[in-house]
Amino acid sequence: MPTPRDSRRVTIVPGGPMLVEGPVELVQPDGAVVTSDRFVVAVCTCRRSKLYPLCDTSHRERRR
Repeated sequence: MPTPRDSRRVTIVPGGPMLVEGPVELVQPDGAVVTSDRFVVAVCTCRRSKLYPLCDTSHRERRR
């Protein structure tokens, strides 16, 4: 059973990224692993990021 120390908090930002308490490893569909040792990691949910799977705030761009 996980202890509180083992669990991670994920915050979903409406219209934005998922904020995950780090450090984290993100495994992509092709098997590539992206690691981050930051204390909070923004994971892209819109797929517009040039740094995908990490968020670069591209969701803020206005599209016409």
